[in-house]
Amino acid sequence: MSRAKGFKSVFRCSECGHIQSKWGGQCPGCGVWNSLVESVEETAPAGRLSGYAGEERRTEPVPLTSIEAERLERQRIGIGELDRVLGGGLVKGSAVLLGGDPGIGKSTLLLQTTAALSGCCKALYITGEESLGQVSLRARRLGVVADGVLMLAETCLERILEVSRTQRPELLVIDSIQTTYSEQLQSAPGSVAQVRECAAHLVRYAKRSQASVFLIGHVTKEGALAGPRVLEHMVDTVLYFEGDANSRFRIVRSFKNRFGAVNELGVFAMTETGLREVRNPSAIFLSRYDEDLPGSVVMVMREGTRPILLEVQALVDECHGGMPRRVAVGMEQNRLAMLLAVLHRHGGIPILSQDVFINLVGGLRLGETAGDLPVLLAIASSYRDRPLPRDWIAFGEVGLNGEVRPVANGEERLREAVKQGFKHALVPKANAPRAAIDGMTLFPVRSLREALEAI
Repeated sequence: MSRAKGFKSVFRCSECGHIQSKWGGQCPGCGVWNSLVESVEETAPAGRLSGYAGEERRTEPVPLTSIEAERLERQRIGIGELDRVLGGGLVKGSAVLLGGDPGIGKSTLLLQTTAALSGCCKALYITGEESLGQVSLRARRLGVVADGVLMLAETCLERILEVSRTQRPELLVIDSIQTTYSEQLQSAPGSVAQVRECAAHLVRYAKRSQASVFLIGHVTKEGALAGPRVLEHMVDTVLYFEGDANSRFRIVRSFKNRFGAVNELGVFAMTETGLREVRNPSAIFLSRYDEDLPGSVVMVMREGTRPILLEVQALVDECHGGMPRRVAVGMEQNRLAMLLAVLHRHGGIPILSQDVFINLVGGLRLGETAGDLPVLLAIASSYRDRPLPRDWIAFGEVGLNGEVRPVANGEERLREAVKQGFKHALVPKANAPRAAIDGMTLFPVRSLREALEAI
């Protein structure tokens, strides 16, 4: 295939960015199969793109002790759950990547964000997937009033930078990075080269102009952000929009944040007038029953800086031939297998020949060890067909020797449980606070056998 003068065809890995001249089934850089994608790149460096704020200057190394630490200037958006995920607000000069499934509400959330900030800063919304009429129709349906928001339907990077230099917005939204292309590259929009180069120029613009930049990104069938893996390394913050299409609740989770805590969680509810923040997420993840049911235990998990109460459900049934099934929705399969072995060895419950099903209500994932004890209690409750009282909660890590280990922020978890009306807690001995907590009766345990006897 002939190429224009100054360009050549290369194969770049979409995972690690490794470049080679010929296609191969496996990337030699990271070992991933079928990740090499053909792209067209320049053989000689092109001139600097127009539209940058500031000029290139030569820098020299300086001692670390002579550098003054910059004070972060945050701009609160006014949407509490989004401010929480960002670490307290939007940092000037930061680049934020927001990914999620189609139709999950990414454009809706950022349209509400630009409207909320329009009164205190100048915002520019670049749409590359919809027309201006479609965006205006959505804004009217959501009841968004934003006189200070400038709209532009454009996909050319050079034009976007030129308009940004002229308008000098304090907030720039790109919807989406996969539709943006640079005229200096011959590859199609959405290709590895285009996504990488466009993102690099937009991040550089954010640093030089001190404008906050939001990039909306598509996701693949596997749930990862489309494009090169280096895209996540370029930006300052990576947010994922999660949620079931059949549920009205949406979760925004931070997987990377240079200015705040990672794994922070923000909960929204999709309504006819847009996304509304859920200030008490524990209430939506708890099911209030009229009677006690076996196999159900409430735990206190921690997402970022927030404790959340979550219901763990277990179902133990007789295996009708073949290998016993182990199905875990919301937790790691290998950890469930390990916990079942501990329950059999140190809990005295012959569970290895039974089918075991575990489900975390609400679609959350258990990413910490504090759920070990509640999962085992739920399994034992279902196996013995003996329910736990509804006003009990539990948390704690279980070791291979059957010991119950402490977890971080135990007292904060207990206080959150008291707010939700729980009165009894089964906790590790080391997590028992020195001072009594009003309205809460504690049952500290050292081992799994003590926990089973306590209930």
